Amino acid sequence: MNENLLAEQLEEAPSVSVLRDLQTIVYGGLCVGTLDGLAAIINSGIKGVSPDRVFHYIASGLIGSEASYNGGAATIILGILIHFAIAYGVVAVFLLLSRSFPVLLSRAVISGMVYGIAVYFAMAYLIVPLSAVPKLPFSISGMMTSIVIHMFCVGLPAALVVRHRSMSRK
Repeated sequence: MNENLLAEQLEEAPSVSVLRDLQTIVYGGLCVGTLDGLAAIINSGIKGVSPDRVFHYIASGLIGSEASYNGGAATIILGILIHFAIAYGVVAVFLLLSRSFPVLLSRAVISGMVYGIAVYFAMAYLIVPLSAVPKLPFSISGMMTSIVIHMFCVGLPAALVVRHRSMSRK
């Protein structure tokens, strides 16, 4: 009888673990996507750019500038969906890294901020150049602002959510 119960628990454990990881990615992605999206809207708003243009710009990475900026609400929604898909991916990568490098969780604040910097450089110099987004002129102040946003609105919340969910698992 006890052997059957143990066997059932062992069979169930991986699916529970996968479900918990998916929940962590969803919670973390919602947090990162919201914070980073608000930061992008505020940062762009300071420069006189409307929030809809932020998400048209993101959508333009997939469908090009002309289609995105002429696409109305549909391409704004597409931009929001792409933005959150990237946020989920960022959290998923941190979660996977934390499995191999537990120090990322024990030092979540510093590792999250460093991870945010890494995400910035991956986005700016790998993902964005491979996309169809219009190329923006380089500015050191723009780069520094983006790095700070990625540290505090991307990497840090990703690390803190993953750490919280991992610690509550034990």
